[in-house]
Amino acid sequence: MRELVLNCRQDQAEAWSDALLDAGALSVSVEDADGDTDQEQALFGEPGTEPETLAWQRNRLVALLADGDDPAHLLAALDGLVGPAPVDGDWQLRDVPDADWVRLTQSQFGPITVGDRIWIVPSWHREDTGLPPVGRQDGIVRIELDPGLAFGTGSHPTTHLCLEWLAANLQGGETVLDYGCGSGILAIAARLLGAGTTYGVDIDDQAVMSTAQNAAVNQVQVQACLPDALPEGTSQIVVANILSNPLKILAPMLSSRVASGGYLVLSGVLERQADEVAQAYAPWLPMQVWATRDGWVCLAGCKA
Repeated sequence: MRELVLNCRQDQAEAWSDALLDAGALSVSVEDADGDTDQEQALFGEPGTEPETLAWQRNRLVALLADGDDPAHLLAALDGLVGPAPVDGDWQLRDVPDADWVRLTQSQFGPITVGDRIWIVPSWHREDTGLPPVGRQDGIVRIELDPGLAFGTGSHPTTHLCLEWLAANLQGGETVLDYGCGSGILAIAARLLGAGTTYGVDIDDQAVMSTAQNAAVNQVQVQACLPDALPEGTSQIVVANILSNPLKILAPMLSSRVASGGYLVLSGVLERQADEVAQAYAPWLPMQVWATRDGWVCLAGCKA
């Protein structure tokens, strides 16, 4: 395989990327052409959202070509599209060395430990010695989980915070609602830590499917469903690891789902957003910062 590499301006990046894909490129990545220099720029956006401009002042486009593809054909697709197409000297071809891409990708995801009780282990480490067995043994919980389309592999600080709260506070037998379940990691952890009936709810069909599949792999029962299919009633623990704006909108609903004497646990909240989110829930129950990690917080509160 080969890569076509060319530079472009900020106003060309999106249109040229789309045109290269339409012309047959297998993939196109956009990089900061000034990366690793004093002129390097960062693109910032609210977590879970995109920055306003999805390009730098100077960009490097890297288009992956299938064997036999003519780069001239792809370059011709750019002519007249936000300026003239690159000419000789403005682009280059480079070979992509053969690699075992599956193994290379898997090597980036190893076992993760959360506190002193929880292990999150991808399936390709299933037979590794020195790891606890799948399930729960001697107080240690091992969750088998592969990275996928749904959020929640255990690597994000907010996931860590919610897992740590569950490990520290679950007594056993509590009913649990994981709202915005993603991969189902929190619901699965709750079950392995001793929770009773557990629901995993998400607005995304893919997340509901992932939760059900991951629960089956870990041999626990989690009732995964879309919000409309969630039965009426309350849970003793409601956990929602989403983002601050959705959490504020969902405050009346999530609060109503917490049983009297039960707990609400929220994350996906930056430290600077903690007070604002807590105020949104104040009419129903008091929320306080339980723990922080890398600029993120976990809020928790008990309903009277």
